Amino acid sequence: MPKFFVKNGQIKDDKIIILGEDVNHIKNVLRLAVDDDIQICNLDTSVNYTCGISKIDSEKIECNIFNKIESKSESNIHIHVFQGIPKSDKMELIVQKCVELGIAELTPVEMRRCIAKIDEKSKDKKIARWQKISEVASKQCGRDIVPKINNVINIKNICNLTSEYDIVLLAYENEEFNTLKSELSKIKSKKKKYLKIAVIIGPEGGLDKEEVEYLKQNGSKVVTLGKRILRTETVAFVLTSIIMYELGDLGGNI
Repeated sequence: MPKFFVKNGQIKDDKIIILGEDVNHIKNVLRLAVDDDIQICNLDTSVNYTCGISKIDSEKIECNIFNKIESKSESNIHIHVFQGIPKSDKMELIVQKCVELGIAELTPVEMRRCIAKIDEKSKDKKIARWQKISEVASKQCGRDIVPKINNVINIKNICNLTSEYDIVLLAYENEEFNTLKSELSKIKSKKKKYLKIAVIIGPEGGLDKEEVEYLKQNGSKVVTLGKRILRTETVAFVLTSIIMYELGDLGGNI
């Protein structure tokens, strides 16, 4: 069943009004009609509803609420990915797949070895584009939130944003001994029902030694992901998947 997002102001009594780009998508892409069923999620409350389309206009679609749905699509793990800006359109793939895998937010980071540079004029457009990809991916995979794509920061800003996180994981190809499994085992032993985890990933050129040392001094746990060096876009998928499996809704028991 197709899923769409609304805000509190679009819900009144037993009716929901869909506005904006979703109107065109429902009418002209999905070709839904009156009496067709859709699922709607209130982004302000994460409450889901099954609804039936009752009226279609040029600028809005009116739906009748049938019932509330108890959704379990969100994890007990808040994963925040700090991604070194990659070249080309790799960030679009990273955003899309990480949203599908369950991250809560993603922050692009300018690092010393970033090949791609985003000029000030392009930053807002890039963030808007990545946020739209996050929204589309959230609809496709049935999320109850749209993970936020934050503004571009530099590496020193990371430490200001992660002081209240349960753990900050830094994937580094030159680390040989401290494994991701070891760090996740430590945090798993705390048996907390809700965890905030930050993940820091370098760009294609990797992380500079001074950057790694700075992050270590500020609490990051440097981990190896094995004997093979992964592409930057692969690291995001691997870390998110393993964390979810070990600590989140796929692993289940913490």
